[in-house]
Amino acid sequence: MAIIAALAAVLAACTAPGGVPADDPRSTPIPALEQFHTQELAWEDCADYAITAQDEKYFPLVPEAECARMLVPMDYTDPDGDTASVAVVRVPARGESKGSLFFNPGGPGGAGLLGTIGASSLMTKSAVTESFDLIGFDPRGVGATEPAIDCKLTDGSAEGEDLLARIGSPIPTLTEDDTKELADRCAEGSGGMEALANVGTRTTAKDMDVLRAVLGEDQLNFLGQSYGTRLGAIYAEEFPENVRAMILDGAFDPALGSPERLLASYGGFQGSFEDLASFCATQADCPLGTDPRGWTAALQSILRPLVDNSVPAGDTELNFDAGLGGVLASFYSPDLWPLAIEGLREVQQGRGDQLLQLATGIAGISDEGQSSNMTDASLAINCADEDLPDADELAQLREDTYAQAPIMDPGTSVDDPTRDKCADFPVTGELGIPYAQDIEGLPSTLVISLTGDAATPYEGAVELAKTLEGTLLTVEGEGHTVIGRGVSACADAIAATYLLDLELPENAPDLTCAAEQ
Repeated sequence: MAIIAALAAVLAACTAPGGVPADDPRSTPIPALEQFHTQELAWEDCADYAITAQDEKYFPLVPEAECARMLVPMDYTDPDGDTASVAVVRVPARGESKGSLFFNPGGPGGAGLLGTIGASSLMTKSAVTESFDLIGFDPRGVGATEPAIDCKLTDGSAEGEDLLARIGSPIPTLTEDDTKELADRCAEGSGGMEALANVGTRTTAKDMDVLRAVLGEDQLNFLGQSYGTRLGAIYAEEFPENVRAMILDGAFDPALGSPERLLASYGGFQGSFEDLASFCATQADCPLGTDPRGWTAALQSILRPLVDNSVPAGDTELNFDAGLGGVLASFYSPDLWPLAIEGLREVQQGRGDQLLQLATGIAGISDEGQSSNMTDASLAINCADEDLPDADELAQLREDTYAQAPIMDPGTSVDDPTRDKCADFPVTGELGIPYAQDIEGLPSTLVISLTGDAATPYEGAVELAKTLEGTLLTVEGEGHTVIGRGVSACADAIAATYLLDLELPENAPDLTCAAEQ
C-alpha cells in the first residue's frame, strides 16, 4: 500500500530508500555489498555470450560491442550465500563519452544483450549514442545470465508439450497437478526453487544498481521500453537518489494488477485489429472484407477452425493460439500489417507459415527454430512479480476478455474452474501493486507513449507520468515504443536533449509529437 501523505513525517524514521516503509514486503534494503560493488568486469568479445542463432547473426554486426559477467547475490537478503552471474554488454560511445546509458528493451524475458546491440545498430547517427556508452544486460533468469530459466516444456515429453500448448492460451485451464508440474519443471531446469524465487523485477533493479556502482557511475541514466518501464519505475522507487535521467517508453500502468493489465491490453488489441482491418480494406482481395461490421466475424471464420483442425506450417502446424498470436504480433508495428494479412490469406488456402513466423518471432524464436528462453523467463518473472488471481478472478477475466476483444474468443465453451499458472511458484506478488507511489527525491522523468499502442495502452503512460510526477510525451500514431526506432524524429530529439542536458521543451509537462508513418 502506498504511503499516506499525512503520515510521511511519522514514517520517515523507518522508511527505506524510495519512500517505502522498511517493513513493507515490496522493498528489502540492500545489505552491505562492497564485495560486489568493487568488482572489476573483464570485457571481452561477445561471441561467447551468443546463445541463439539470432545472437550469432546480429552480435558481429556491432564489432565494437564488448561483454562481461558480473557477480551478484542470488538472494539479496543473504549476500554471503550463492551468487548469480549477470551477462552485460557495453557499446562504447562513438565520440567522447559522458557516461553510461542503461537500456532495457522490454519483456519481461527480453534479452538485454541482443536488444542493446540491436538498438545501437539503429541509432548510429543519434546524439545519444555519440555521447553515451550504451549498457545492456540480460535480466535475472534471462538469456546468457546464469542461472537462466528453463521450464523444460520442449524436452520432447508428452507432459511438457501438453503444458506448453495450454499455457500458450491467453487464459489457460489448469489443474492443481498442472501447476505443480509446471513449477517443478521450471525449478528443475533453472537450478532449483531458489532461482525461481529470485527473478523478480525488484531483484533485477538491485542488480542494475550494483552494475551502476561497478561501472563507477554516481547516478543512473536509463532508457526502458515496454517492460523496461516497470523495471525503471521499480528502480526509481528503490533508489531515487541514484537517478540522473530516466526515459520510460511504452509504459506499464503501475496501478494495474495482472488481470486488469491484461484486460487493458486485450481491449487495445481489439482496437488495433480494427485499424489493421481498415488498412486491409484498402487492399485488393482483403481476407477480412470491406464492411467494418463484419471484420471480427471474418477473422473468427478464418481462425476458429484451427481449434480443431490445424494447418501445415513449415515443419509443424498452426493452431488457433499460434494463429491468433501471429495476428497479435503484427500490432506491434504497422509495418507488420501486410504480413498478417498475407498470413490470413494463407490460412484460407490451407497453410500457416506466415502467421507462425510472426508468432514465433515475437516469442524470440529464430527462423531456424532455435528459441531464446523469453517465454519461460517471462512466465517466471511475472509469477514472482504479480499477485495470484483466484479461480473466480480468472473466470471473470476470460468473460471480460471475450466481451472486450472478441477476436481472441476461440468459440469454445470453457466452464471448468482453473488455477493460475503461478500457483505453485515459490514467490508471487513481490512487486506490490500499485508500485512506485509517493517517491521522494526523484528527478524529473520522461514518459513516452504512442496513442495507438495496443501492447501497453496510452492510458498507462498517463498514469505512470502522474505517479512519478514526470513529463508525458505523447506520440500520435500506431505501434509499440518510440525512441531509436525511427518512429518520430521529434520524440528522438526531445529524448536526446533530455538525456544530454536534462532539459525539456518549455511547454512541458505535456508534450506532443507525430509519428512518421
